[in-house]
Amino acid sequence: MRFTTPAIVCALRNHGEHGAIVRLMTPEHGLEAAYVRGARGRRMRPVLVPGNVVEAWLSARTDAQLPQATLELVHSRGPLLSEPLPAAAIEWATVLTATVLPEGQPYPRLYQALEGLLEAIEAAPSASGWGTALVRYELLLLAELGFGLDLDRCAVTGTNDGLVAVSPKSGRAVSAGEAEPYAGKLLPLPPFVREGGSGSWEEIGQGLALTGHFLLRDLITERSRPVADARARLVDRLRRAGGLA
Repeated sequence: MRFTTPAIVCALRNHGEHGAIVRLMTPEHGLEAAYVRGARGRRMRPVLVPGNVVEAWLSARTDAQLPQATLELVHSRGPLLSEPLPAAAIEWATVLTATVLPEGQPYPRLYQALEGLLEAIEAAPSASGWGTALVRYELLLLAELGFGLDLDRCAVTGTNDGLVAVSPKSGRAVSAGEAEPYAGKLLPLPPFVREGGSGSWEEIGQGLALTGHFLLRDLITERSRPVADARARLVDRLRRAGGLA
């Protein structure tokens, strides 16, 4: 097995004295784990920053063998590590991807969405510029793994007008009239989720609460529960920055 591919560094785990097992998100092969020699050396440490874009050469003698990878840096997001909010957002997006996706299965839409999210985090002067992209990425990830929310029609009336909330049990949208008797028990559905465009700080917070509920329920198992700490750090930094209530 040999191939060359662009990839996004998502996670790494030290292995042996000098190497590491790196998880890479690729456009055609999905999530790939590979062994990188010298990963903890001075030359490779700046390359293996989560969120970085690399050119990867992967090879293995058999399909069952862990590939070895040679990586060349294409684009670094290392400078963002000194900025608390962008660093927390990149950490969460990459660790989430590395944790919940099965290896070796292509998810081209997720690759494009992750690339777009990281570019938005890098380009936007404020989290208000990338918060909606993060919510959309989490929604797409849920959908790609078979846990998509049904946000097209009201679960009760079957219409698509005035959808303002989501059932935390069924993941189906609820219209304003039907949601009123259950105030406080449903999850708010911010307009940008269905209509596109930007969202206010309050709406981004609602979107993160919505996706967070289903991610923790359906994708993040007890075994992988520690990765939720990365999301908690992100939400906490957003609150301390004054963005979320």
